[in-house]
Amino acid sequence: MRTRTSAGGFTLIELLVAIAAMALLALMSWRGIDGMTRAQAQTQARGDAVLTLQTTLSQWSTDLDATVTLTQLRPIEWNGSVLRLTRRNADNTLPALYVVAWALHTDAAGATQWQRWQSPAIVTRAEWQQAWDRAGAWGQEGVVAGGSALSLIPLASWQLAYFQGGVWTEAVSSEANTIPEGIRLVLQLPPGASLTGTLTRDWVRPTAATPKT
Repeated sequence: MRTRTSAGGFTLIELLVAIAAMALLALMSWRGIDGMTRAQAQTQARGDAVLTLQTTLSQWSTDLDATVTLTQLRPIEWNGSVLRLTRRNADNTLPALYVVAWALHTDAAGATQWQRWQSPAIVTRAEWQQAWDRAGAWGQEGVVAGGSALSLIPLASWQLAYFQGGVWTEAVSSEANTIPEGIRLVLQLPPGASLTGTLTRDWVRPTAATPKT
């Protein structure tokens, strides 16, 4: 007698279960990849922000190190919102000076940015006075003819303190005819950015006789 055997295969329910399981695995895999991508992007953004901050603070220190005291020329002035200073040429190969200003401005997108302005090379006192006045106008208005401005880092606020005679004093509305022995920079980084919180950096004048602590 011949026995009839049934053909092997999957039922419709088994196929639906298999498809659902595969869809669930695909969803879990996608979420894992998406999480890794987001984490990588955040790490990259934070790394870029740290590098930009380091470059900005390096420029800040370089400007202060190069600040000069000359007859009838103010070396540095802080009015509570704008810092202006007179600095020498970086490589000392030309008898030229520059006026530099640091200030907080709002960009076209509505974000507050810490910015730096630098005048063209100066060789006469008249040119210095013109550049000094332009630096003040740029600090208040954000736009001025001549010179070059550069946006550096997002910033909520900033303050300065001077170190003189062994003590730190708030530098609000201060005009110095000499370069302070030290300058304390306090930056308030905005919330929601790659870097946030309060950052304090102390600068000591290279020729100061005080311990660098």
